[in-house]
Amino acid sequence: MSKFLVLFHDDWEPTPSIMEAWQAWFVSVGDRFVDSGNPFSGGVEVTRGGSRELTAADGPATGYAIVSAASREDLEALLEGCPYRSNVRYYEAAAM
Repeated sequence: MSKFLVLFHDDWEPTPSIMEAWQAWFVSVGDRFVDSGNPFSGGVEVTRGGSRELTAADGPATGYAIVSAASREDLEALLEGCPYRSNVRYYEAAAM
């Protein structure tokens, strides 16, 4: 099994129905979570020239999860039931 870092890029209000949808997805993924993650608040980009706060126009990540999956296809099947609204990006952790 590989580990995948999943980054969510959403801007949503945590209504009861949205929270229920997320909880249902968490249950469906179950023990495949290495870390079920958290939402992010604020984001900062740091470069050699300094730092700046990220805005919605920058498309910052708004949360993360780390999921164990056999393949990219396996992970994408798990994401089919995820209630994200905008998009998800994922990265496979390289074996060290």
